[in-house]
Amino acid sequence: MAEKFHSSSFKDPINRDEVEFSDKGVTFRVRKLIGGTDNFVFYSDISGVEIDNGLFFATVRVIPRARPEIVIKNFTKGDARRIKDLILQNVPSHRPDTFGGPAQGGYPTR
Repeated sequence: MAEKFHSSSFKDPINRDEVEFSDKGVTFRVRKLIGGTDNFVFYSDISGVEIDNGLFFATVRVIPRARPEIVIKNFTKGDARRIKDLILQNVPSHRPDTFGGPAQGGYPTR
């Protein structure tokens, strides 16, 4: 599952952000004029993904557990939705089903 997404070269041709998916997690590369940051996050450590849509481009915010959020900018809206979908498909659910799942204690059902 080695998929890669790059931010748009139209808005910033030199400093393109990158998202790379692997079997165990996601690598986020945020480029700057001098240097940048590489963040690897396991799927199990991700608690949420948000998309901020602009007029042409979108910003993806990944919220890991016990770490500051990771912001990657200037992706097309389609790529941002695909990134969010791929992350959420691989995040294991570690919470009980509160909507429509089997009752876990509480009131008896009839």
